[in-house]
Amino acid sequence: MYGKGIVNGLWVTFTHFFNTYIDDIRYAGRKYLRQENFEVRQGLKTQGAFTVQYPDEKLAVPERFRFVPFLVTEDQDPAHVGEDWCTSCGICAKVCPPQCIWIVRGSDPKTGRPVPQPEAFFIDIDICMNCGFCAEFCPFDAIKMDHNYELASYDRTHHHIHDKPHLSKPHTYWKTIAPTTALEEAVERGGWEHSDTLKGMKKAGQQAVAPTKENMFPVQVAPVAVAETPAKQERPAKPEAAPVEAKPAAPATEASAADAPKKPKFDKQAMLAKIREKKGG
Repeated sequence: MYGKGIVNGLWVTFTHFFNTYIDDIRYAGRKYLRQENFEVRQGLKTQGAFTVQYPDEKLAVPERFRFVPFLVTEDQDPAHVGEDWCTSCGICAKVCPPQCIWIVRGSDPKTGRPVPQPEAFFIDIDICMNCGFCAEFCPFDAIKMDHNYELASYDRTHHHIHDKPHLSKPHTYWKTIAPTTALEEAVERGGWEHSDTLKGMKKAGQQAVAPTKENMFPVQVAPVAVAETPAKQERPAKPEAAPVEAKPAAPATEASAADAPKKPKFDKQAMLAKIREKKGG
């Protein structure tokens, strides 16, 4: 009353203003160099200004944070280390709203037949809207959303079109940035017995209890009453069809394999030129 609220507000502002300099003197220039100092700055015991001094200080992003996608590669099986989980099915490119994904299916160099591996994979990060549909619809969990958001550069026609070597990252990287989600996926696949979390718990002498939907997410949802549907009527069995005599298979010869049409060799530069032309760069 009578300006008391304005005085109190100004007092709080000036208190934080002067505490900022006191905080700098207390840390003696080490404020941005130690992890424990950063934790204090982001906690309730912070003094002075609350502004994050980016890029010296960076806020930790949440686990569900999503940015440009990346491809998951195998890192557990010694016989297949470095191989992509992607089978080049093309579902991610079909569901992508801005159509920023281009995939070239690989082929066997001897027979020319397609193989479940991508020969080339491109993502234009300028067009990508970071919606996560590609990771959500991927049937093999082969594409995930990254946390790296510092991707600015001066050349958008070259550096902003990520190819397969740039996009490929091991599965351990996904466990590092999203440990809870990776453990949830391991439980869904039934691979808890071989997870790194179980190995760490056994090494620490802790009692390893396999996580389930109940103990991972203790909040129970009340069941929804569903009306009973009438039982389906059984259809009469179809009469058995007469057996069809199988025709003898033609013997495979080396000449037939040689005469098979071979897939033209993939031209990476031509593909990039088409993408840049579509992009308008």
